[in-house]
This record gives sequence, C-alpha cells and structure tokens, in this order.
Amino acid sequence: MPRKRPPFVELWRDRHGKVRVYFRKDRGPRIRLPDAIGSDEFNSAYQAALLGQPAPIQDRFTRTAPGSMAALVVSYLKSPAYMVLRDTTKTGYSSRIETLREQHGLRSVMGLTRERIESGILGPYAGRPGSQLAILKMLRVLIRHAMSLERGNPLKLSADPSEGIARPKGHEIRAWTDAETAAFERRWPIGTKQRTAYSLMLFVGTARVDVHRMTWTQFDAGGVGYVRSKTGVGVDMAVHAELQRALAVADRSHVTILNTDYGRPFTVSGFSNFMRDAISEAGLPLACKPHGLRKTLGRRLADAGCTAHEIMAMLGHTTLEEAERYTREADRRRGGRQAIIKLEAHKANADAQTAFLGLGKGGKRKRKST
Repeated sequence: MPRKRPPFVELWRDRHGKVRVYFRKDRGPRIRLPDAIGSDEFNSAYQAALLGQPAPIQDRFTRTAPGSMAALVVSYLKSPAYMVLRDTTKTGYSSRIETLREQHGLRSVMGLTRERIESGILGPYAGRPGSQLAILKMLRVLIRHAMSLERGNPLKLSADPSEGIARPKGHEIRAWTDAETAAFERRWPIGTKQRTAYSLMLFVGTARVDVHRMTWTQFDAGGVGYVRSKTGVGVDMAVHAELQRALAVADRSHVTILNTDYGRPFTVSGFSNFMRDAISEAGLPLACKPHGLRKTLGRRLADAGCTAHEIMAMLGHTTLEEAERYTREADRRRGGRQAIIKLEAHKANADAQTAFLGLGKGGKRKRKST
C-alpha cells in the first residue's frame, strides 16, 4: 500500500521526468524537500518548512565539485551574509537556491558568461517574467558572494557575468486608483476587519509580511513605529486621521491588531488570502493587489509634494532611487495637467485677441464716383 504523503507535500515531475518533492502550505512559496519521504533528512526539512524556518544545510550539499555552482551555493549558505538574514528572507530564498543548485549545480562558476546565463539559466523561463526575475535576483546574490571571496578561491569571480542583463519586464504591482480605493471603502466601512487591514496598509505603508503581525503596543500618542522585515529599516510616523478612526473602533482584545475568526494572528499567506477575498468582494479587478496599497501611499505622498527623502523615510526604503520613482511620476502627472491648463489658456487668449481685432471691422465703403 503506498505511503500516505504528509500534509502540504506535493510531487512534481521535472523536465527530465524525475519526480521532485515540494512543500507548499496554502498559497505560500513552494519549498524543495529531499526526495526520500520519511527519511531523517526529509523529516528535518519538512519540520523546518512547517515552522516557516529555512531548511537546515544538508550533508548532501557538501558533496559537490570544486568550482561548481553547487559548491557556490554551499559556500553562500555557510557565509556570514546568509547567516544574518531574517528567517522570512531565508525561507523566500530556499526554493530559488535549490532550483539553481539542482538544475545548474554542475556548471562551472568561472565559466559563467552573460550569454550562458541568458540562454541556459534564464532561457527556460521565457514567457514567465516573474520566475525569470526571481532566478536572476538569486543568481546575482550568489555572484556577489563569489566576487567577495578571497583570491585563490576556486569560486572567486573578478567581474559580474550578469552585468548588462536587462531586468525581465513583467506585470508590476500597481497603485490603486482613487475610484478603486473608494469602491473598497464603500464595501468595507469603518468597523470591519477588512477596513482596518486596508487602513493599516494604506496609511502606514506596511507590506503584508509586516502588517499581519502589527501589535497595539506599536501605536501610542506620538505615532506608530515598526521595522520593515525586508530591509531592517525602522519607520516612525504620525498616525493619519483616517487610520485613527479605523483603529478607534477595532477589537483590542488581542495583542495583534489583525486576527483570524479564531482569535489567532494571521500567517502571511492567510492574510494574503483574507485580503484577496475582501478585494474580490468589493468588485475590484485582480490587478488590485494588497501590496498596491503601499504604492498608493507612495503616489499620494508624491502628489502632496513630499520630497524623495520624506517618502524614503515614510516607506522605509534603503535607497533614494526607490523614492525618487514616486516623485518623478508625480512630476509627470503635474506636468501633464499644467500643460493642458496652459494650452487652454493659450487658446482662450488667442480667441480673445481675434475677437478684439475683429471689432469695428465692417465692410469697406465704396466711394461715389464723380
């Protein structure tokens, strides 16, 4: 009788026909597991995945050819740069790292070129820009690690072979329109859990990984403060009046502000599903993503005349370039509106001048001949 698979374990057949084992809970990331279900190695990785922790480095990773991509993966997983990452980041990295190790582990690190990366590593993801971008980002993390190694190390790279590779263009998460925010607010008035979650994301700018675990102690008379999980940057701000109204009637019987119907804090994937359902019930299109509310805040800040540094502080960005994107877009919007105003003013002025010059101009009188 076939052995029953543990919960959240999936079997997938790869392009070579080999069955691979993955862990996936709800709509969370797919995490690669050892193939031998029930083995000590599998059980260890499975328990780590259940707890949302990065899988432990396995002995099988150490049996790699010197100078290979697999060896580079092992080197990175043992590096201080990896060790200091948050568990959420490590979990997000795990499936991409495993994909590179599994599919390209035999490649020579020194043999990496732009052409080989584009055709051999990114090529199979043609038509899937999201996956292509995720693999490119992870590959560049490994490349930066290789460039940081000391001379003499067989994994050492002196230059970045991925330099010049364009960022794959996909469907980026967009900001919500004013009509879309109004539609959500009509469907979910103040006092509903959906409106509280929406207000936290829109007026604090939190990502889903941060908002689902926000606590009442993070709010006081002076404002609200939190640390972004993605960057580790601390954010402090005043509380917007709309958010104050939403929080004033919210349930305060738990430590966390947002909780499930069972009184427990949301998981990241659980909160995503909760917001997705709320957005759909408001009649909004699939293009309206929860993370788009953070971008909506950035757009509104720029439209209000906030500087790039102020937006950077508000959203917890680590580089000015990220914040300047909002100010550039706001400048374009203002420029477009001002251009139309000037065009209409110019036309009105031209029409007025034409009318003025035409005053008193009657037909020429014919002189009587004598």
